[in-house]
Amino acid sequence: ITNAAGGLNPDFSPGDIMAISDHLNLTGSNPLVGPNDDDLGDRFPDMSRVYTPDLAAAAHAAAGRSHLTLRTGVYAGLLGPSLETPAEIRYLRRIGADAVGLSSVHEAIVGVHAGMRVLALSIITNTHDPDHPAPASVEDIIAVANGAAPILENLIRRILEQINESEKS
Repeated sequence: ITNAAGGLNPDFSPGDIMAISDHLNLTGSNPLVGPNDDDLGDRFPDMSRVYTPDLAAAAHAAAGRSHLTLRTGVYAGLLGPSLETPAEIRYLRRIGADAVGLSSVHEAIVGVHAGMRVLALSIITNTHDPDHPAPASVEDIIAVANGAAPILENLIRRILEQINESEKS
């Protein structure tokens, strides 16, 4: 899973890439609500390890080989489509979020439900300082995401190489 996310961790900068270690589903919904098809997955899937540790390790190894700093953090998923207020940013930081976005949480939940191994990577497109709020435009966010996309693409290629090497040995 890939996404664009706002950085909440003060150590993050626009253009950084973060491996999601866990998430906060603050969307107000869950994609598994409704009748369950047991052929697709358990009614109540365990969410204690949404993001597969060996895939995260492969991502970090691949980043190291690429001389890329891969951040790690907790992703807060919000409903959107509005961006966050300074009070929401303070709250998200307090509850442990390192980045915030409007996607990926539902995809990860469905992946776990289906028994998939999940790796999620966020491009940090902007950073939030609730004490000095600055306007964020979707155009600027998209520009940063587009600028970092080739780096993310290279990282994903290296992750796949790392996984293939691990499977061979």
